[in-house]
Amino acid sequence: MIALLDYDSGNIRSVEKALRKAGAEVVRARTPEAMAEARGIVLPGVGAFDDCIHALERQGLLEAVRAWIAADRPFLGICVGYQALFDRSEEFQSRAPGLGIFPGSVVRFEPTVEMPHLKIPQIGWNRIHLKQPDCPLYKGIAEGSWFYFVHSFYPRPALPEIVATETTYGATFASSIRRGNTFATQFHPEKSQENGLRLLANFVELAETVRR
Repeated sequence: MIALLDYDSGNIRSVEKALRKAGAEVVRARTPEAMAEARGIVLPGVGAFDDCIHALERQGLLEAVRAWIAADRPFLGICVGYQALFDRSEEFQSRAPGLGIFPGSVVRFEPTVEMPHLKIPQIGWNRIHLKQPDCPLYKGIAEGSWFYFVHSFYPRPALPEIVATETTYGATFASSIRRGNTFATQFHPEKSQENGLRLLANFVELAETVRR
């Protein structure tokens, strides 16, 4: 069973539908108690960094997520659910600290000399380039595969060894990370058709095999 953390994020229904299609039994979790029987948890997200952090805190999920990840239990963060893992965000001069699982900041895309008219946010398909070819999330997914992005901000990890994939949009950035059984993606697997469903199925399979 996968616990999908429900803090009123706008894309939870599409993530739930994709997880079920990928073979998961899904429960929506609004409290730490609802996570108790899960083999893995997914933190989705669209919208603002601060809104995500404050909603998780109100529901008692902030510390529950920290404890889950500290125990190296299977975790997948998506979009803002990825950004929330870091120390802080520059979004709207955010005052809310992130989960602080990984050192680093969430920064905004900026035009470059090569792309002075860079459209922000990035909306649409882009390629991923594997930095951890053995990452179980990408089993059966080819180098250079396409995934769907919608974002104006992206994490800048302080630890290069956690970067699982990179993507270039003006800047080259960490489009996903992995450490142990903790995974997170800036792109939206639930919107990424075959590759996204394969990634979610890989996560579901991993969650079934990892001991509690």
